[in-house]
Amino acid sequence: MVRRVAVIGAGSSGLASIKCCLDEGLEPICFESSDDIGGLWRYKEKPEPGRANIYRSLICNSSKEIMSYSDFPPPAHFPNNMHHSQLLQYLHLYVEHFVLLQHIRFQTTVSSVKQGPDFSHSGQWVVETEKKGGGKESDIFDAVMVCTGHYTQPHLPLNEFPGIDTFAGRYFHSWEYDFAQDLLGKRIVVVGIGNSGGDIAVDSSRVAEQVYLSSRRGAWVVSRIGDNGLPSDFLKGARLSMLVQKYLPSLADRLMAQKINQHHDHRLYGLLPSHGFFQQIPVVNDDLPGRIISGRVVMKPNVREFRGSSVVFEDGSVVEKVDVVVFATGYNYDFPFLPSSIKTQAGYRLSLYKHIFPPSLERPTLAVIGFIHGLGAIMPLAEMQARWATRVFAGLQKLPPEKSMLLDIEKETGKMHQRFVCSKRNPLQVHYIPYMDELAKQVGVKPNFLGLLLRDPRLGLSVLLGPCTPYQYRLCGPGQWAGARQAILTQWERILPLEDEVGRVHHLLLVRSG
Repeated sequence: MVRRVAVIGAGSSGLASIKCCLDEGLEPICFESSDDIGGLWRYKEKPEPGRANIYRSLICNSSKEIMSYSDFPPPAHFPNNMHHSQLLQYLHLYVEHFVLLQHIRFQTTVSSVKQGPDFSHSGQWVVETEKKGGGKESDIFDAVMVCTGHYTQPHLPLNEFPGIDTFAGRYFHSWEYDFAQDLLGKRIVVVGIGNSGGDIAVDSSRVAEQVYLSSRRGAWVVSRIGDNGLPSDFLKGARLSMLVQKYLPSLADRLMAQKINQHHDHRLYGLLPSHGFFQQIPVVNDDLPGRIISGRVVMKPNVREFRGSSVVFEDGSVVEKVDVVVFATGYNYDFPFLPSSIKTQAGYRLSLYKHIFPPSLERPTLAVIGFIHGLGAIMPLAEMQARWATRVFAGLQKLPPEKSMLLDIEKETGKMHQRFVCSKRNPLQVHYIPYMDELAKQVGVKPNFLGLLLRDPRLGLSVLLGPCTPYQYRLCGPGQWAGARQAILTQWERILPLEDEVGRVHHLLLVRSG
């Protein structure tokens, strides 16, 4: 019987996993290698090897209601798109509210996770740890949740760029980037147009002499700000939009591209990608089009080679006297403490059933949480994964036979490669709402839409036509939360940036009317 669960990592996924363990009557012990919670969201002035890192100016791409935990709405006075320090504050509030801190062992690194001597019968794991300053320990756990993320090992592909050894300036991975002021007056080339590349290009362009942003295949660039100045993901994250994406993907891609290009034509801005909007997670950046139109950021194709202080691009153009190159080229993923048998791959992704469970284990007592991408926030995804995993651990739900899981992995991998742009740096992606609903069905918490409309029309319409906020998955079933209905019905009030209640209601009526 599963009782003790090792949770590896105290970031946003690990914290949700601790809480889900407690909800199911399990005993979590979380191992965190640093001295605080937060993981990716804990800013450090100097990056620490083996840990995720963020830059000083980082703002969350997802709005607060979309990225919240399902039974813990963010404070109303928090901004819609939080600075990383405010998100860390939210995580601390979550930990305090659910009394999670006592379950975390800080400055303790997991060095090895091995199957116990009688694994086929017990499903137990031997977890070896090492405390900062010395002191190794080995302990037995009934289950393990891996919550370490995949932004810890920077991918610096120097062998892909001939002549980099002749480059006379400074080059580094975006993982090391901290503060634009360090690049004052420099001529900078940023390689890669993911979210980090776009942010760093914009941030540094405010102080640099000139910034060039090199992109291999272009990208769709969207703003955090939508119609009427409200959060764009809050307005577009409805189930109705999901149905169009699922059943008419080409139409959904075309309609979204038309809408985005009305704001800034991606072809004119040198951004136009070859893929559809929903085939890859877009770049979320409010300022990049403005920096391009003002000439502070100049778009360039992929780098062909380096020649001393000059950078040659694939269109034959050359930028001379480059001082700094920032490689925003993604991350390698690995779980060095896990047995190699668990790290088999399907395509570019790990072979995990529903992106969570290794199918080959005789006992389903290990889960990978938060190793997922979707056009939505990671925190609700990871929390839903943890809710299902802990119920499986507790024996409340069962997984299919290994053969069925392998067939499902093969089928889903094929669909993923057909629908999305996948690579070694971007190995996996899911349709956000369908994936959440699929896991919610397993847990028994998927909303009954017809029942909601009949019993509570106001709530039913809010769930069907409004944004798909995580509170929907606390309306019924295991883990039902009495405050879920109120959280859904008041979510519009929490996003409107008006202090006066009369003005807030008036603005709300205007938005809803049109």
